[in-house]
Amino acid sequence: MTSTDNAAQGAQQAPGKDPWNLPDVSGLVVGVIGGTGPQGKGLAYRLARAGQKVIVGSRAAERARAAAEEIGLGVEGADNAETARRSDVVIVAVPWEGHGDTLTALRAELSGKLVVDCVNPLGFDKKGAYALKPEEGSAAEQAAALLPDSRVTAAFHHLSAVLLKDPGIEAIDTDVMVLGEARADVETVQALAGRITGMRGVFAGRLRNAHQVESLVANLISVNRRYKAHAGLRVTDV
Repeated sequence: MTSTDNAAQGAQQAPGKDPWNLPDVSGLVVGVIGGTGPQGKGLAYRLARAGQKVIVGSRAAERARAAAEEIGLGVEGADNAETARRSDVVIVAVPWEGHGDTLTALRAELSGKLVVDCVNPLGFDKKGAYALKPEEGSAAEQAAALLPDSRVTAAFHHLSAVLLKDPGIEAIDTDVMVLGEARADVETVQALAGRITGMRGVFAGRLRNAHQVESLVANLISVNRRYKAHAGLRVTDV
């Protein structure tokens, strides 16, 4: 066996990194753009309850401060630009209709930031919810196109705002599918998800796979309506 063969065999046998060995994110400041809406406010509450420093953002600073006061737990409120500037990680939880305009306006403030897009492009008609297909492929890919100097990931799509906001619920039994291009960024978001009791962040591919993750919310809405539930997801065998 040649030295090249030995090196190749050694490389094959080398243990890989434990995918559940995630970074300590407890010191990161998390901003929530759209933090006055149900999803954003619920995420802000759960992360703050877990001990994370959280700032909620809104186009109007007064609305953001009112939402922060309602949440409590040390959460602060500010306009979207200040929220983006002061945060290490920025969760985007705005309505799909305002997604592009909001991110375009914050391009400078989000430069260099880790951005977590949790927006679901959906339409509604008399048959119920259905997925929309953005020109870029998904909301997350639109965010990446609009924010070339940011590190864009996608996560937190399948969470019930009702459960997130309910202080009587200790744990939310669900997995969070996390997508992104850089492993370190994905693992940071996985770790943030894991800070919330009952949740687990699971790597689910690159941003090019975000469309089907975003679209699945339409199916969950149908499940919830039929069974009067607040359905989430669990990934088995991992």
